[in-house]
Amino acid sequence: MGSTNMSYLNPKTVILIGIPGLEHVQFWIGFPFFSLCLVALLGNVILIIIIARERSLHQPMYIFLAVLAATDLGLCVAIAPKMLAIFWFGSYSMAFDACLTQLFFIHTLQGMESGILLAMAFDRYIAICDPLRHASILTPLFLAKMVLMVAIRTMVLVGILPILLKRLQIFQSVVIAHSYCEHMAVVKLAAEDVHINKSYGLFVAFAILGFDLIFVFISYIFIFRAVSHLPQKEARLKAFNTCTSHIVIFLEFYILAFFSFFSHRFGHVSPYMHIFLSTIYLLVPPALNPIVYGVKTTEIRNRVAEICILKHDSQ
Repeated sequence: MGSTNMSYLNPKTVILIGIPGLEHVQFWIGFPFFSLCLVALLGNVILIIIIARERSLHQPMYIFLAVLAATDLGLCVAIAPKMLAIFWFGSYSMAFDACLTQLFFIHTLQGMESGILLAMAFDRYIAICDPLRHASILTPLFLAKMVLMVAIRTMVLVGILPILLKRLQIFQSVVIAHSYCEHMAVVKLAAEDVHINKSYGLFVAFAILGFDLIFVFISYIFIFRAVSHLPQKEARLKAFNTCTSHIVIFLEFYILAFFSFFSHRFGHVSPYMHIFLSTIYLLVPPALNPIVYGVKTTEIRNRVAEICILKHDSQ
């Protein structure tokens, strides 16, 4: 790794310090984060198995939920091993190319999650506003095309981020004040002009998160309007109840996402608070999603209860 006047030329490794300002308690912070990862892994694996085996759940909403669960598993795998290695074993160094790879997967999976939430909103829109055509519109082939489009869109847009970072050669530091490789955290290390990197990063955020957020809102405007025109109160409550799980997941994902995004670029939040909350943003939704749907969905709740009873009986 070449170094000149406190600059680094084409660094081969970077140093992730974890949560700046909280290094002395990172060992203990690792335990609640590990618990979140464990809940996310177990919850999402169980959710995927139940949806795959329960024929009554072979519906668009639950197929999208299974894809969301797989995405959440990927996020945990992408972030947790290195983060916990930093907190518990002091494994701070990371190859620069590995850092860019982690960056790509984390931001791709975030974008995938946003796209799947939009697809789920579209499913609720069709189910409530045009129920007679729901099965004919959301066919298995159409669902596969939607998931493929979400994946391709995110991979293409996010894939350019590490390419733009790779073209940078001179860095003022190799120390990343973060617990994982995040785009803007890496961009801030550069000692060159990074206007293209910042501008494109902003474009990707709005092209994915902003686009999805707008269309989710539009979907729910139509949904609420259709629900309000239902003649019976019981029918209105039943229709709205089918959306509550998605609304909860949607709100927690986007509120945490935009707080993390804007505080990193424009805010004056203390570094340790930003890093702590941005890590929470990546780990809480994967842990919370299967719990929200498990509580709200009778079939999933009953199937989990059966699994628990079978385990208890076998003992």
